[in-house]
Amino acid sequence: MHSDTGTQSTQKGDVIAVIRRVFRENGRQYVRDYILAASCMLLVAGTTFFAAWLMSPVVNEIFVNKRVDLIWLISGSAFAAFVIRGIATYGQGVILAKIGNNIVARYQKRMFDHLMRLGVSFYASERSGRLAARINENILGIRDLLTMTLNAVARDAVMVICLLALMVVKDPFLSLFALVVAPPIGIAVNYLMRRLRSVAREAVEFNSRVTGALQEAVQGVSIVKAFTMEAQLSEKIGALIDRAEERANKIIRVQERSSPISDTLAGLAIAGVIGYGGYKIAVSNTPPGDLFSFITALMLAYDPARRLARVQVALERSLVNARMIYEILDIKPQQGDVEDATELKIGKGEVSFNQVSFSYAPEIPVLSNVSFVARAGKTTAIVGASGAGKTTLIALLQRFYDLDSGAIEIDGQDIARVTKRSLRGSIAYVSQAPYLFEGSIADNIRYGKSDATMEEVRQAAKLAQADEFIAQQPQGYDTPVGESGSTLSGGQRQRLSIARAIIRDVPVLLLDEATSALDNESEKLVQAALEMVMKDRTTIVIAHRLSTVVNADSIVVLEEGQLIEQGTHSQLLRKSDGLYARFYQMGDGETFNLVDDRNAQ
Repeated sequence: MHSDTGTQSTQKGDVIAVIRRVFRENGRQYVRDYILAASCMLLVAGTTFFAAWLMSPVVNEIFVNKRVDLIWLISGSAFAAFVIRGIATYGQGVILAKIGNNIVARYQKRMFDHLMRLGVSFYASERSGRLAARINENILGIRDLLTMTLNAVARDAVMVICLLALMVVKDPFLSLFALVVAPPIGIAVNYLMRRLRSVAREAVEFNSRVTGALQEAVQGVSIVKAFTMEAQLSEKIGALIDRAEERANKIIRVQERSSPISDTLAGLAIAGVIGYGGYKIAVSNTPPGDLFSFITALMLAYDPARRLARVQVALERSLVNARMIYEILDIKPQQGDVEDATELKIGKGEVSFNQVSFSYAPEIPVLSNVSFVARAGKTTAIVGASGAGKTTLIALLQRFYDLDSGAIEIDGQDIARVTKRSLRGSIAYVSQAPYLFEGSIADNIRYGKSDATMEEVRQAAKLAQADEFIAQQPQGYDTPVGESGSTLSGGQRQRLSIARAIIRDVPVLLLDEATSALDNESEKLVQAALEMVMKDRTTIVIAHRLSTVVNADSIVVLEEGQLIEQGTHSQLLRKSDGLYARFYQMGDGETFNLVDDRNAQ
């Protein structure tokens, strides 16, 4: 018993904390708008109260006492009340919608800014489609939380209080009888709220999985078609959709269980009021106006009272969404700049790896005590079998991850003690898998330098051997690229990626299999362009192409995360039993066979 009580207390405390946080972060921003919306809601509540009160003079004065002189006054008052109610309802709806839309926009911006500050390791464990779907659904929950709370307090609660006051004035005993149904409804709602809490979170998770799976299937449609995966994926996604539907139906069943309970109890109360009131009027011959006014107030109070009874259940679902948003917002970036971080000042651009060790997971080392120097203005090539740690070195130099031990320095400055922005702003990077963003071809090149002129964009494209195919596009440089650049070939996407690096014009250039997606002719053209760009720049290149490695000023050979050999092409070939020499001998004259023959046996 003690454990259950403690759990419920913790949950209540968590709910209150979330609500307080939502209002603390958003309340002041919309004080004026909330006051206007609340004023409109008060008008709605006031005119509803007036409509119930008006039933007494309607029945007593017009129907019973035949006061013809009051017909126009009473009719005009009723008309005016409903006009005011309509205008106030419109104002309330527009203002709340405006607030809600702005909240969604603010949280979307805030969430994106936060996601951009999180490290690469966060995305390694999160699927992009599911993350995007979850964020969108959760942000709507925060909007609904604020809107429902304001509606409950400023409109429904005030309306119920006003109508209850009218009922008490008209007949205190009947009011007490009508309120007998409140405790059972409260008990039922509290039970439903506990049931909804776990189901709502499951529903959000399944919906995000469905959306993520659909997005991935669309993005990878060429693979789906190539491997005839249509039926397999349809079955998988269909199963997810069925489970999401099951959770959605379960939520509806839980939410709607309050309706038969509240309707039955409310019907009992209204029937009792009509029976008792009718008997009282028949026996005492009192005017029926007060009873009609009481019954009108009771029936008008039923809808807002029912919404108030259900609001806690609806709020619980929104609270689940709010919690899930804050779970992401509260993730601390693991690679924040140190307190005394300085701006990186690059002179010659010499890069030093000093006893660098790193692992993605504990006790599974990827790099062990790797040390070498990439000399300023020279090209350093890194070769090794798949999994040797080549790409990891590139990632560590950009501080996508922090080292387990050792240090990486640029011109004697430890990159762990400089700002990430200044570090990455001094590096141009071309990845093995080129990625293009929504926008035009020119926009994608200009991501390398946001203030680049059109002439600079064209010059970078020419150096990357991309200008010719861009000119053939329907709108030239203004041609929109498809999703992830799907309207372009792999070689074309890579050349745009290279142009993006060229336009950046920075001292350090990182090339991770930069020409891997190009055919031989394009590769030669781009390689010639890269040689011009690499001149007088510190270039670290991962390559399987023999031409790239042969012309490098220094070659670093990795095996299972350790530096095995280092030297020029000719120096390493002299070691006939060396790993590099074996790679070279097993190659086809253009590429290395990067499978160690000792492991292949």
